[in-house]
Amino acid sequence: MPEDVFIAINGDALHAKSKVYIGRALARKGASDLDEYQLWASLALELLGKAALARKHPSLVVDPTHWQSMFVAAGINVTTDVKTIAAKTLFERLAHLVPRFDKTVQKFCQDIAERRNAELHSADLPFRTMRLDAWEARYWHACDTILHQMGSSLEQWLGAADAKAPRQLLDEAAKALEAAVKLRVEAAREQFEALKRAERERLAAEAELREPQHQAGIFKGRYDEIWVESCPACKCRAFMTGEQSGEDISEERDEHAIWEIVDREFLGEEFRCPTCDLTLMGSDEIDASGLSYVHEDQQEREMEYEPDYGND
Repeated sequence: MPEDVFIAINGDALHAKSKVYIGRALARKGASDLDEYQLWASLALELLGKAALARKHPSLVVDPTHWQSMFVAAGINVTTDVKTIAAKTLFERLAHLVPRFDKTVQKFCQDIAERRNAELHSADLPFRTMRLDAWEARYWHACDTILHQMGSSLEQWLGAADAKAPRQLLDEAAKALEAAVKLRVEAAREQFEALKRAERERLAAEAELREPQHQAGIFKGRYDEIWVESCPACKCRAFMTGEQSGEDISEERDEHAIWEIVDREFLGEEFRCPTCDLTLMGSDEIDASGLSYVHEDQQEREMEYEPDYGND
């Protein structure tokens, strides 16, 4: 990674600026100016996300179609007009970098960025129509998720005193989510158990015949993998889907062949039970239900190779 990268895409500089902007956001909240609170908060979130990417490598935050910016990201300062990625691209990239930055968090961040753009570039007043309780807890959750990946925390980003209210809000939101999910699971369980025994057994037998590769249609999004889970409500065969977060490849061989052992990891984004219709969206809901949102599997792949012909 280049050490002398231009300040516009320097991870530490972006992080420092995000702290300035979130300070302005909290000052506007203190003055009861909730429109500007959300405006400065949305800007701080984007800068924080770019800081997380830039700390991995500055090339992750520059516009790949602008070659001059790519040179700057490589440490070759050919221009001061550095172009960075749009918010949509930023949040898509964070989803691949930050384990709990799932589709639910990504959509929230994209929505607040779109409201900010409408606020700045049109006569619309989107922030005025947003209730505080409709976005604030999810905002702090998104920031906390990014900061955790950076090895930081809300307390460090905001300062311990200023972080008390967001941390309390996050704790309350987490408790509310956990309670809501438990009630959802319990309702699905009661509905299933209200069926006659023969009907429950029939549905359970049908569930055992379902295979992951045939379940893509039950999910809202398109993901890398679908795997089997036991439904926490009806205990029938159910399914989870998510994005691959990593893999570890080792090589094995014998006298006849060479093959790869691939250990893969996936992070769950959606859970669906076709039997009792229980649905869980995002890693937080999955976690609150008692299921693990992390899935690991192993594959063997035979390697194709050609023998050396002694061309030297």
